[in-house]
Amino acid sequence: MKIGTKSISVTGLPTGVRGACRLLAALAFLAGRSAMAQLNSNTVTITLNATLAESLSVSATPSTVSFTLVAGGTAVGSAPVAITTTWVLASSRANVVLDGYFASSSAALSGSSSPVVNIPSSEVYGLMSTGSPTTYTAFSANTALGPTGAGLLLFTQALTSSNRNSNRTDNLSLEINLTAQPQLPAASNYTGSLFLQAQAL
Repeated sequence: MKIGTKSISVTGLPTGVRGACRLLAALAFLAGRSAMAQLNSNTVTITLNATLAESLSVSATPSTVSFTLVAGGTAVGSAPVAITTTWVLASSRANVVLDGYFASSSAALSGSSSPVVNIPSSEVYGLMSTGSPTTYTAFSANTALGPTGAGLLLFTQALTSSNRNSNRTDNLSLEINLTAQPQLPAASNYTGSLFLQAQAL
């Protein structure tokens, strides 16, 4: 039997002693192999930096709503507008608001005939049952976004720790009420743009 660099004869030893010697030799060999395998390097630390930027967006469908105007009466839009507001916001934000507005309170829609005749924003009404105007209400308010007297607050969403990364979809129904303008002349087309914009406060 060889241990390290020295040979030890076990032939003259009793059988039990010879077995013990062989066992010791095997353990010494395995211990040497185990000691050689345990070599660890230095430890390197990697710092991870991650940033989640705030975002706020609005989408709407359909992009066009048609009306068959009624002289001195009310016309309902061809379809409600499904508005989806999506946000990822910081803990310092308290609310998300959605405003609808026209570029001018005196000309929400303009006719194509000459001279040009306008439909004011006060004659365009909106209803959002899941928001603020739960009955048809004119776009004639002063809102945070848009010009004076040409807007309508559609909803205010309070923020909590459970909805800072969230979204909501609301249906906006529209109508044009001409009861205050019974003498609106017929024109080939009255057109205008309703703007939808959200703000995080």
